[in-house]
Amino acid sequence: MASITLSNISKSYGSATVIDRLSLEVGEGEFLTLLGPSGCGKTTTLRSIAGLETPDAGQIKIGDRLVTCMTSGKIVAPNKRRLGMVFQSYAIWPHLSVFDNVAYPLRRRRVPGGDLRRAVMTTLASVGLDHAAGRSATQLSGGQQQRVALARAIVSNPEVILFDEPLSNLDAQLRISMRDEIQQVTASSHSTAVYVTHDQAEAFSLSDRVAIMLDGRIRQLDTPEAVINRPADLDVARFLGVENLLSGSVLTTRADATVIAVPDLGTPLVLRSGDRTAVTAGDPVTIAFRAGAVELVPTDLDGENVIKGRIVQTIFLGDGVQYRIAAGAGHVLARSHSSAAPILAAETSVSFRVAPERIAAFAG
Repeated sequence: MASITLSNISKSYGSATVIDRLSLEVGEGEFLTLLGPSGCGKTTTLRSIAGLETPDAGQIKIGDRLVTCMTSGKIVAPNKRRLGMVFQSYAIWPHLSVFDNVAYPLRRRRVPGGDLRRAVMTTLASVGLDHAAGRSATQLSGGQQQRVALARAIVSNPEVILFDEPLSNLDAQLRISMRDEIQQVTASSHSTAVYVTHDQAEAFSLSDRVAIMLDGRIRQLDTPEAVINRPADLDVARFLGVENLLSGSVLTTRADATVIAVPDLGTPLVLRSGDRTAVTAGDPVTIAFRAGAVELVPTDLDGENVIKGRIVQTIFLGDGVQYRIAAGAGHVLARSHSSAAPILAAETSVSFRVAPERIAAFAG
């Protein structure tokens, strides 16, 4: 395994800047995901690491090897970078058998026949396809073809494995099973992994750290738990789909809490989320909290961040319920994943609470 270091990478196509002075370090054996919407530069970043794209500026190191340096003009060929790659389109050769598809990287390296066969069959067994070694790749299902692509990427024990949205062509159930496969294979191979996706469930379930990319830049780099619970800014919160965004203004700030007036709710809210934005009394802010952070409480309960409201919409989600609650002049979305509680109908009066540590505030 090897670390990956990107330093001030930039890439433009005409007047469109795709990567904007991006710097990033991926530790040895780390699984890092580049997460962002289409067009944010994540795939171009991945292809630059692979050597399939040439950046306009910056440098890339894999371990202690400089593989891209635009100042000196050094560009190491993709097949010399000691990495494996799994593509979105599988990139399986239809005229080759499963065995020969996986064996291709080893044949390029002139690995002796006996060693080659042992390595290929061991790798196919690790993805559950040793029984299909002699079959044509075109006789496989989509999920099986992606397993072949994964086996081909790891058969030569690469220092780095790159994944370019490898599950986007699979149905929902296959995506879940292939996520498990990828997690198990990368853990057992101890390779450093960089994974590109726009799917948040994939990113958060697979990764040691997640880099949120927007407009060619990394806007947040942290653990999945930190990213989901403490978005770095309002744009990240919007991309992550934080459901409740409300305008307010700071009433008071204390060492342990910030009190924010929220006109739409008709009541102030207290937050203790380690707000990343320095705010003072009178500053306008946007507060953000997830529907899952809204807890229905007894209607006679009073206290910090308890608000009275009325359900205006109930949506059954299968594994829970989503409520739209009118409170003051505004609306709040609440989501429960418990199937044990009774489902409340529209027009039911309720009280709800948002825990102070589950609220974020952003300046402006």
